[in-house]
Amino acid sequence: MSFELPALKYAHDALEPHIDARTMEIHHGKHHAGYTANLNAAIEGTANEGKSIEDILDSLDMNNKAVRNNGGGFYNHTLFWEVMSPDGGGSPSGELASAINEAYGSFDSFKETFSTAAKTQFGSGWAWLCVHPGGKVEVCSTPNQDNTLMPNVGCGGTPILGLDVWEHAYYLNYQNRRPDYVAAFFNVINWDEVATRYGSYK
Repeated sequence: MSFELPALKYAHDALEPHIDARTMEIHHGKHHAGYTANLNAAIEGTANEGKSIEDILDSLDMNNKAVRNNGGGFYNHTLFWEVMSPDGGGSPSGELASAINEAYGSFDSFKETFSTAAKTQFGSGWAWLCVHPGGKVEVCSTPNQDNTLMPNVGCGGTPILGLDVWEHAYYLNYQNRRPDYVAAFFNVINWDEVATRYGSYK
């Protein structure tokens, strides 16, 4: 069974002014669609065909660049759309907030740590908030389309929040001002979705 490009749950312009409609159209309709098609081509007729994306990444041969890059691109973007919302922003509550406070002392301290990971990732990549078995959370970053489900990449654990810092994610609106884009992202984070993922994977 082939992977399919997931539909967005909101309109292309729903995240404006923080993320503009044209960027969303290109990012979802071209970039994510490309990763999806290329992933299907890379796994066709192989042992990975029919597996879940999580199983593919968990047992990934890191030398298989086609599956590594396109499988990561498919998974990462699927998560990215889900953890944003037109009604996002604010801060987490409940168990997730407690886990963040335990790991970083406060939400503001976590925000600074996550923002630094996103701003200082050299070149293309992602910043992540991951959860480990037992509920501990950790921030890290990965290059290109790598993520923490892959062997020996980043901080390990399961990503529950991810920020795309490839230039295609922000350049039309922010040009070289990545820090402004990172700051804007906090206005659209769907903390309810992140909390649900935390509860599922802790």
